[in-house]
Amino acid sequence: MTPRMGRPKVENPKDVKYSIRLDGDTEAKLQAYCIEHNITKGEAIRQGIHLLLAKNK
Repeated sequence: MTPRMGRPKVENPKDVKYSIRLDGDTEAKLQAYCIEHNITKGEAIRQGIHLLLAKNK
């Protein structure tokens, strides 16, 4: 039997999903930040969470 082809498994899968509501101004700022830094909205939000946690240490 040959091994299955496909994407390799990642070390830390992102399998928890959230749905949030943003006002138009916040969405525009998030979009601009993501374009400027060439990252996804999810990555920007993850970075923001880490900044908040580091700030409160």
